Parts: sequence; C-alpha cells; structure tokens
Amino acid sequence: MKRREFILALGGAAAPSLLWPLAARAQQPAMPVIGVLGATSAQGYAAQLAAFRRGLAAVGFVEGRDVEIEYRWAEDRYDRLPELATELLRRQVAVITTIGGNAASVAAKAASRTVPVVFHGSLDPIAAGFVASLNRPGGNMTGVVTLNVDTGQKRLELMHELVPTATRMALLLNPSNTAVAEVQSKDLIVAARTLGLQLDILHASTEEKFEPAYAALKQLQAGGLVIGTDGFFVSHSEQLAALTVRHAVPAIFQYRAFAEAGGLMSYGGSVTDSYRLSGVYTGRILKGEKPADLPVQQATKVELIINLKTAKALGLTVPLPLLGRADEVIE
Repeated sequence: MKRREFILALGGAAAPSLLWPLAARAQQPAMPVIGVLGATSAQGYAAQLAAFRRGLAAVGFVEGRDVEIEYRWAEDRYDRLPELATELLRRQVAVITTIGGNAASVAAKAASRTVPVVFHGSLDPIAAGFVASLNRPGGNMTGVVTLNVDTGQKRLELMHELVPTATRMALLLNPSNTAVAEVQSKDLIVAARTLGLQLDILHASTEEKFEPAYAALKQLQAGGLVIGTDGFFVSHSEQLAALTVRHAVPAIFQYRAFAEAGGLMSYGGSVTDSYRLSGVYTGRILKGEKPADLPVQQATKVELIINLKTAKALGLTVPLPLLGRADEVIE
C-alpha cells in the first residue's frame, strides 16, 4: 500500500476502532498525586520509602497504578525545604507526606494550611504546633510520632552498661536541626549526670564534619558515642558505622542499618512500623478522610540490635543480661 493510501485508510471506517484506546485514556480521570517532601535523599531512606509504599498498598494504592508520587529531596540541605514544599503545592498534590525528620514537617506546615500533611517525626507534635491534640488534630496535619528522641537517654544507659568503666561519653548532634538538637542535649545532659558521667557534645551538619568529630573523641578520651536522632545522620548510617570501626569507638545509633553496617549497637523505633503507618494514613486521606479526624499515631515498637562481631573487634565483652534483651545479635 502506498503511503497516501495508508493515510486514507486510517481516515476511513477503521479509524474509530484504532483511535478508541487513546480517546478512552484521555477521558479517564487523572490519578491523585502524593507529594513526598524529604529532608535527606532517596538513597539514604530507601528502607523507609519501601515501608511507606507497603502502607499505601495496604489501603489500595500502588504507585503508578492508582497514584502518582512526586518526590522532592533536600539532599541534607534543610534550608531548601520551604522552596521544595512550594514546588509540591504548584504540582497540586492531594497530600504531602514528610520523610526524614521534623524539618520537613515544619516546612510543609508553613507552606499550606489547607493541603493535608502526614508528618513523620520524633518531637512532640503539639509543642511543635502541628496539631491541637493527639486524638483530635484539628487542622490539616496528622501523622506518626516515633520514640527516637525519647529513647536517647536509653541509648546512653545502654552504652554505659556496655562500657561501665568509662567516665566520659560523647553525643553527636546536627546543629542545623535546632529543635531536635536542643531537646536531645538537655535530656542527655540530665541522664549523664544521673549516671555519674561527663557528657561532651560534638556537632556535624555536613559529611566533612564527621571526621573531625570522630577525631575529637580520642582527645576527649570518651569511652563511647551516642549518635543523636536526625534525618541527616540516618541517611549516612553506613558512613557513620565505618567511622566508628576505623576509629575503634563503641557507638550506638537509632536504626538497625547502623549496626548492620558495623556499628556496635542500635536502639530505636522500627522503620518498618512507623513509615508503614505513614503510608496507611496517606492512603486513608486519599480516600476522603480528613487529617483533623485522624489521631496522631505513635510507633511504639523499638528494637535493640547488637553487633557482637564489632564488640569482639573492640575487645568488649557484652554482658549476658544485655545480650538477652537484644532483639537481634549480629555475629
């Protein structure tokens, strides 16, 4: 068939049946769009994103099939979060979900008082101004609160139990996450005093600051390190673990990825539990429920992971009662 004849054939009786799928797709309603506002990076939060998607799927939303997801990542530049939140609003998202800590939630709150926001954080959401109450949030925000800030004192206690002869400990904080850093420093100073320990506070807000902070531990003669709760630190769990091994520092952090990568211990809320709950709430809002009526959930599951291989490399003997309380021992 010549080219002109083929074109004429498309314009004949066969044209409607050939073009129908395109017309049908054009008439289909657009999928709702979720905006994910992340303080760190997709790579650093891969496990959390997977848990979030499982929560979405549990209430009937699969990415690419039932819903689109627009991602905006600050790549550890918290000052970029307000701009990224505005970008999501211009995309006309149906709901914003925050990932990577309280800084993203603060930016989402400031960006809109009408678009639903599902926050994920470790600070008191009432004190932060996100909700009026836990049972009746009352505005456009609801979400999931983890125990990771509250368990900071427990992490110091665990480190003291493992290294009972140490008289000094260190706490690593991200000073750019002001609200969280202030709460943790106050809480752990009190806890250290109770345990008869001196606590030195170190700061790191960029990757370049990690090495000097770890080098300072030897000068301070700190017997152990507690890594503070922060999304930036979470996204660099493996790097922090590698530094603790290289500097031979007993250290504890909040997520299991740290212990799996060679860190000595992790103690904190379950990633699977908390981010799955965020996904469920996001899906329920897409189905028509209002954030004002969805009580703030608290992820209460915590995990203690001990890397026995690292303990042996550091010449530490883990007390049997501590081993017995561990949810997992890596050998």
